[in-house]
Amino acid sequence: MDKKNALRAGALAAGTTLMMLLMSSPALANIRDDGDDPGPGLSVIETLGLYVVAPIVLFLVIAGLVMVGDKSRKQTKQG
Repeated sequence: MDKKNALRAGALAAGTTLMMLLMSSPALANIRDDGDDPGPGLSVIETLGLYVVAPIVLFLVIAGLVMVGDKSRKQTKQG
């Protein structure tokens, strides 16, 4: 990819990101909808557990299962 195409792709990505940020105005979040009943907020520990720790643990579990399945398949082929 030459410099001109890289610059064009970067400008397109930046423009798209800027337009997405401008279109999703956070000021509209202050207006409550009818029937809106938000629950209690999450603490910092709950937020980190839900959005950081849980995905990492799920990734490790899935990767471990894949590795165990791969090792068992290699042992049956060799034996």
